[in-house]
Amino acid sequence: MESYIRFDWAMKRLLRNKANYAVLEGLLTTLLEEKVTIHKLLESESNQEDEFDKYNRVDMLAENSKGELVLIEVQNNNEYAYFQRMLFGASKLVTEYINRGEGYEKVRKVYSVNIVYFSLGHGKDFVYHGKTEFVGIHNGDVLELSPFQKQTFKVDKVSQLYPEYYILKVNDFNRVAKTPLEEWIYYLNTGNVPEHATAPGLDKVKEQLKLDRMSREELKAYYKHLDNIVILRDNIMTERAEGRAEGRAEGRAEGRAEGRAEGRAEGRAEGIKEGIKEGMEKSRLDTARNMKADGLPIEVIAKYTHLSAEEIEKL
Repeated sequence: MESYIRFDWAMKRLLRNKANYAVLEGLLTTLLEEKVTIHKLLESESNQEDEFDKYNRVDMLAENSKGELVLIEVQNNNEYAYFQRMLFGASKLVTEYINRGEGYEKVRKVYSVNIVYFSLGHGKDFVYHGKTEFVGIHNGDVLELSPFQKQTFKVDKVSQLYPEYYILKVNDFNRVAKTPLEEWIYYLNTGNVPEHATAPGLDKVKEQLKLDRMSREELKAYYKHLDNIVILRDNIMTERAEGRAEGRAEGRAEGRAEGRAEGRAEGRAEGIKEGIKEGMEKSRLDTARNMKADGLPIEVIAKYTHLSAEEIEKL
């Protein structure tokens, strides 16, 4: 059983507190391979109104001590256009965080850190880094900055002026953690910290993100969050399968390509909405089981889940 609070929940509830910045700083320091100090948190898209989005994703926007912008996003379920979403998010920050009338030299560096719990694209690694370089089509040389540009912008490469993207495919990690980055991926994947972890920030996870530090009310909300994530994933998988079947049937009559696309889209949209309503009701048993495993009194479990004492005893 997980010993520590999931990272996405911590981002929503705990890591926005300045006292807990060390956790985020540790992750970013490990990932970017340079010391990162968070200066402040800025407004982002977090705390979504939509019921599905509320559990599916969470994001956080930070400004580091160098004035650079770091967008951290956790995505729980599949989004086929996620690559474009990453581009949109970074581009939006580039345009929003420059004042009208300022020169282009004021464009701020953006890092887009994406922690995804679904299969994004095809690849053998579990951490990917993307950056912009200009390569000569005849000689294959990389376009470099002039000495004046290096001095003015205080960077060595053209790519350092552009947004950089990191994708952490945490579900693809299935090995023993041997490096600081792997220790972080292990925590993001399992909710546990390797026993002898040395990665920056994980010591703060051990201190500040323990499940047993949560109140009963917080624990109740947390378990509900976990249940809904499981339900949403199950609904996505189920409706995707049904959508494919429906799409193939429609495709025979209207054209296979168009039918599959419509079937997936309609099946997924309707399934998610219905699944959220039905799934939340079914999650009571899972929530009660988790609360019972944590040693909460039966009367407390019954109060929050509306199950009878007899039902709880049988779990």
